[in-house]
Amino acid sequence: MGAADVAELAKASLILFLTISAPMLIVSLVVGVLIGILQALTQVQEMTLTFVPKLVAMGIAFLFCLPMIGQAMSNFMQSIAGAIVSG
Repeated sequence: MGAADVAELAKASLILFLTISAPMLIVSLVVGVLIGILQALTQVQEMTLTFVPKLVAMGIAFLFCLPMIGQAMSNFMQSIAGAIVSG
């Protein structure tokens, strides 16, 4: 395995990481901004008010994205297994 192969593998693994984590991070960002705007409008500064809705929204996003995450990880593992077999 040469340097180019290792670089390609690192690039593919970073893209996989972004594919897996991006939906939950985007949902957390949107919910955080919405809750922040709501807190600014009502002047209620409670820490649990931001934490619990973000946690629930990220869990729901994870459940909706689970098939996509599984498919992405399966494709990555198949490419890794193919690289191992081919030497």
